[in-house]
Amino acid sequence: MPDLQPTAHSPRPYKGRFAPSPTGPLHFGSLLAATGSYLHARAQRGQWLVRIEDLDPPRAVPGAADDILHTLEAFGFEWDAEVVWQSQRTELYQAALDKLIATGQAYACSCSRSELQALQLDKPQDGDELRYPGLCRQGPLRPDQPLAWRLRVPDTVIAFDDGLQGRCETSLPDSIGDFVIKRRDQLFAYQLAVVVDDADQHITDVVRGCDLLSSTPRQMALQRALQLPTPSYAHLPIVVTMDGKKLSKSHAAPPVTAEHAASTLLAVLHHLHQTPPNSLQGASLPQIWQWAHAHWNLAGLIGASSIALQ
Repeated sequence: MPDLQPTAHSPRPYKGRFAPSPTGPLHFGSLLAATGSYLHARAQRGQWLVRIEDLDPPRAVPGAADDILHTLEAFGFEWDAEVVWQSQRTELYQAALDKLIATGQAYACSCSRSELQALQLDKPQDGDELRYPGLCRQGPLRPDQPLAWRLRVPDTVIAFDDGLQGRCETSLPDSIGDFVIKRRDQLFAYQLAVVVDDADQHITDVVRGCDLLSSTPRQMALQRALQLPTPSYAHLPIVVTMDGKKLSKSHAAPPVTAEHAASTLLAVLHHLHQTPPNSLQGASLPQIWQWAHAHWNLAGLIGASSIALQ
């Protein structure tokens, strides 16, 4: 089993990652996140990994994971280690949960989502989850029911300096409360799995979309609880439609295709404010990547949380 002990605070070689969920084919928004993560890793002369976050079988689309990997290859992405599949790492997540239980930082909860909705609790400002009021903190109210496990969040403000979004501060008790790390259906939650994986793979820098910005304080709380290192974070603006809706699989965003890889990559670079020259129109993928590697700069994206699809 991989070692989950905290690492030393000496400088670590840059290592980034792209971690899609196989809930559908790669679309323009996820390609933009992959491109930003990839180019930033290469600009730092670092490694770039791919992880398939397939922890939620009910949401997974058959064949989507392989389709995503084939699409990345067709677009010219090159990763530096074997692809990691979260569905093959549940023993590692259980070990982390056992540690949290043993230290009193996780507790069993019998509350269902429908029960919490019936209480008409306030929703957090930055997410779609109900704020949990700690009903089971002293023990599950109905221990005979299926139980989830929640992290006992610290009563402190979690703050970090995001590479693009600036200073971010969150009080988890006020915004989300104790959050689920293993679900009532016995599936591990994304927050726990991603923290364990980032530590196990020695990820130093996470470049991803702003739709995951609200997850960062939760992941930092778990990192501290498990005594794991915290990566540096930079949250790219998400791609939105002209009416302001996030471009996503759930909104039937069309997949990107290898047939138009070169022109699509140029469009992604434009949306990342990299402004490729007109001379690259009609260029090959290797030529476009060569230019992108040489000119990558995040400065034009500082403070931007969304970019309208053009």
